[in-house]
Amino acid sequence: MNLLLLEEADFIAADRVVLRDRRLTHMQEVHRSEVGDSLRVGRVDGLLGSAQLLRLEAREAELSVSFEHAPPAKLPLTLILALPRPKMLRRVFQTVATMGVPKVILINSYRVEKSFWQTPFLEPAAIREQLILGLEQARDSVLPEIVIEKRFKPFVEDRLPAIADGTLGLVGHPGEFPACPRAVEQPVTLAIGPEGGWIPYEVDLLRASGLNPVQLGTRILRVETAVTALLARLF
Repeated sequence: MNLLLLEEADFIAADRVVLRDRRLTHMQEVHRSEVGDSLRVGRVDGLLGSAQLLRLEAREAELSVSFEHAPPAKLPLTLILALPRPKMLRRVFQTVATMGVPKVILINSYRVEKSFWQTPFLEPAAIREQLILGLEQARDSVLPEIVIEKRFKPFVEDRLPAIADGTLGLVGHPGEFPACPRAVEQPVTLAIGPEGGWIPYEVDLLRASGLNPVQLGTRILRVETAVTALLARLF
């Protein structure tokens, strides 16, 4: 944890917070904080700043806080992601939050198993928990927007063209396609498929809606690896 992210419920005054959860445990067991120590803090969806530890007890800590700095800029990106398998989904949420993705749209695909949509990891509280972990790692405070679109064709045909308009539209897919561009200096709409990749019909629909296929080579990557590799190459 490189940043203590503070929720509205933590505040007992405009410049005071009390912590009693895993953040307290982290301060005690990892940072080994002591009264008087300074810590980096951020207000969820707000500014970054600093805190001074005023009181540290077994079950709670009190800190004085101030906020002066804007969080780091987000990437100029909309990420469209075929729903990964549940075990991987938590890591993907952390990754996109850490890397500064502002918006993720989870969509269906032929190779996405129906049972994936029933996972408790798609509950709003579960999503938020993983995003917070990613933000803490990156010293960011602004939560990415997560949108769920369960119907592939209506989304791609009816809504994707407007999303991709004015951006560089790309769809990651192995095959005889151009290599993914590097160091892009314009907004990007990027679609990444499921384990096993998009089927040809899906690639054709995505292409018709403004996304051109690109590849990272012959290796078949896990979804979380593909996300990291494509974002690192693009930005």
